[in-house]
Amino acid sequence: MTRITTPFDAKSTAADVVDGIDLTGRRAIVTGGASGIGVETARALAGAGAEVTIAARNLAAGEQVAADIIATTGNKQVFVAPLDLSDLASVAAFAGAWDGRCTSWSTTPA
Repeated sequence: MTRITTPFDAKSTAADVVDGIDLTGRRAIVTGGASGIGVETARALAGAGAEVTIAARNLAAGEQVAADIIATTGNKQVFVAPLDLSDLASVAAFAGAWDGRCTSWSTTPA
């Protein structure tokens, strides 16, 4: 068995992990992106140039986080979509609305 090593440790941040990586043209969905570690994950991905969809139960919180991420990163490709992973109907609706882009959901103006 080969041991997997990484230069990161418990003090590493999401920004540390994407430092020097260009994610322009890539898309990311961050579940739980309206709170906790999800916020910083979404921020790091957006900061690296990715189009980010924050999938959240609380859309108001998601919109507030998206506005902050847009303001702090300058990346206007931050979207918010409704998703409750504990509700199969919500998961089905999210998957059904996904067409590879985030245009069917809201975007928060900068």
